[in-house]
Amino acid sequence: MSESSFQDDVLGELGDDKLTEIAGLLGTDDSGARETVAQTVGAMTGGLRQKADADDADGVEARQAIAEVAEAEPPLEGVATLGGLGGLLSGGMMAGVLAKVSRPVAAAVAKRTGIPAATVSRVIEMLIPVVLAVLAKRASGRAAGTGAAGAAPGAAPGTGGGTSGGTSGGASGSLGDLLGEILGGGKK
Repeated sequence: MSESSFQDDVLGELGDDKLTEIAGLLGTDDSGARETVAQTVGAMTGGLRQKADADDADGVEARQAIAEVAEAEPPLEGVATLGGLGGLLSGGMMAGVLAKVSRPVAAAVAKRTGIPAATVSRVIEMLIPVVLAVLAKRASGRAAGTGAAGAAPGAAPGTGGGTSGGTSGGASGSLGDLLGEILGGGKK
């Protein structure tokens, strides 16, 4: 597994300063913050996969957001420094989808870790612009045909399984494959 997982990419994009800020927010050290961020990102990507697989308005929105990310220009460097919900302004539809996923993710991570849901929600607010940047970078790498944005199979623990997309109609299969390639694992 020489390719990095989605969580590793998010941690790399996050940087030491933001990780230290998250550690302070959580009342832990950098190692504890890394673990919580990895769990949170895993739950976010799992929630995103579930939304994309849904046969309802949320599923349509998630699939459109995935397509938007795939067609977008590469992100500006330093997007991770925006932090907070202010970064949502530049995130398009995907930022909105991630914001919708954040409440159940915060509850699930809080239940698993014992960290208050409000604190996890603040961490998620800091992570959304970083997740958007990593999604865009992986999608642009895939679009460029580098193969580097391809996913290491099973590299994203906690994403809730080995399948993505392709279960709810013809067009969503290719978007599901795209999501699997961008997030890691799950590609058929």
